[in-house]
Amino acid sequence: MNRSKLTYASVKYTSVAGIAALAVLTGPAVPGAGAVSPHTSQAPGAATAAAPRPTLTAKATVRTVRAWKNFHIYGVGRNMRPGTRVTLQQKQGKRWVSLPASVYTARSGVYKMRVKLGWKGRNSLRIVGGRAISPVVYVTVR
Repeated sequence: MNRSKLTYASVKYTSVAGIAALAVLTGPAVPGAGAVSPHTSQAPGAATAAAPRPTLTAKATVRTVRAWKNFHIYGVGRNMRPGTRVTLQQKQGKRWVSLPASVYTARSGVYKMRVKLGWKGRNSLRIVGGRAISPVVYVTVR
């Protein structure tokens, strides 16, 4: 009787080891559970599709303008929701300061902002909004 218990125990442990080896060799039982496609470079468990980063463009309608005269800054916001608020910033010394000029992007992502500047000299301007920052635009005020 003691011998039959040993035989049963050894068969039980052998079958468990065989199932574990088979699982390692064949992969997960659930499709896609930890399997990485050869076309992706993501680690298992990472988000499947990372959203592209939002971007903003900016252009001025003039390069030189007289003080307190109107001009426009326009551009496109990509990979952001329509209606995102974008704000004009001006570099003052070493800091970027938000000016009281902002608009909302259209459905297509475009925006157009009317601007008046009184700070004479070369002004560095940019647009920020939707976790994006545009390249710097230079406008000289005479």
